[in-house]
Amino acid sequence: MTLRGLLEGGGAIVAPGVFDALTASIATDAGFKALYLSGAAIAYTHLGRPDIGLVSMTEVADRIATICDRVATPVIVDADTGYGNALNVQRTVRLFEKMGAQGIQLEDQTTPKRCGHLNDKSVIPAAEMVGKIRAAVDARASEDTLIIARTDALQMEGIERALERAHLYAKAGADVLFIEAPKSGDQLGSIASGMKGVRPLVANMVEGGTTPIHSATELNQLGFQIVIFPGGIVRAMARTATEYYASLASFGSNAPFGNRMFDFNGLNELIGTPEMLALGKAYEGEMVSST
Repeated sequence: MTLRGLLEGGGAIVAPGVFDALTASIATDAGFKALYLSGAAIAYTHLGRPDIGLVSMTEVADRIATICDRVATPVIVDADTGYGNALNVQRTVRLFEKMGAQGIQLEDQTTPKRCGHLNDKSVIPAAEMVGKIRAAVDARASEDTLIIARTDALQMEGIERALERAHLYAKAGADVLFIEAPKSGDQLGSIASGMKGVRPLVANMVEGGTTPIHSATELNQLGFQIVIFPGGIVRAMARTATEYYASLASFGSNAPFGNRMFDFNGLNELIGTPEMLALGKAYEGEMVSST
């Protein structure tokens, strides 16, 4: 089912963060119906750096292509600021859609942007963002490609101005709205009530971030339809990797860590090695005589 179809079906869409084909395939096997390709997660894993606008459009496009080649699950892509002005946004939308993205998220931060849960953000004028959203809508080839408009204005301008921006972005053609980094359950509730019936809403759960953690069920009851957990997988893997390398350095062997990792056969089972080898054999066929 498409992302638009999932939204029209109602209920909560839980989209876990992924950053490559392996995490996308594991999340899909776990039963998730949508995935969130996190710009922060790409920065953390690909560059080993923070989410401060270092990741390029082409680096994200490459990730979309490999993920969508591996799984059919709808992918929401974090496109940051669109990598420039309205014309850059159009190029970004065309490229990401061509690579397989079904949702493209654009934010109203200045360039270079930074993670929505870091301090000292700044935003472009609302009118400029309206133009970027209109450009994105005009550039997409299919209406099944959803444009998600995120505003980071809450931190600097307050909740009323953030709600005003969200309404403007909806009028510009955004399919989904995302008011980033509410600071309390009360602010989450104000966002949900203030945008009720306007467009589907995104809630962003960041462990240790600005917004208090709620379950997808709780957020859906408030009025949020898409709940993303962008960097959770990286935090989990980074913690495991830290402990793994410490164990290996200490013991000179993986044996003490063995019950916390796949062995060779287990990993090959996970990634489908037996099935791919069998498929390769099926294409070998019999030798065909040239005479």
